Amino acid sequence: MSIQEAIIVKQNFQTSIESVWNAITDLEQMQQWYFPAISEFKAEVGFTTRFLIQNEGRNFTHIWKITEVIHQKQISYTWNFEEYPGQGLSTFTLTKKGKEVELTLQNVVIDYFPEEIPEFKRESGVAGWHYLIKQNLVKFLAI
Repeated sequence: MSIQEAIIVKQNFQTSIESVWNAITDLEQMQQWYFPAISEFKAEVGFTTRFLIQNEGRNFTHIWKITEVIHQKQISYTWNFEEYPGQGLSTFTLTKKGKEVELTLQNVVIDYFPEEIPEFKRESGVAGWHYLIKQNLVKFLAI
């Protein structure tokens, strides 16, 4: 994935900021809508976690490092893969909008990923984030 325009996904939820914050920072909740393979997670700057996702015979050992936490407002982490060069930065921002909470996900590639790997194409990133936020997280928070 070459350095490119950020992927931005916005979604409104009819729930509290605390509920959305917990969904994006609590390990047990993240395992339900995000990645079941996440083995540990703490919303603390400097915390690092790693977990394996396999797709079409390829391993993607995710390595996340928390870079910013503003409680119930914003969390950012860098991410890369043990098996491939490249690095990204994901930021989740929560904003109160009347009776709703707006979640804005911004994903930026800050160092090139191999373009020959389908999962690193921009379209794959856009589709993946839309699926995770607009389908999985919406369904999870509607329960």
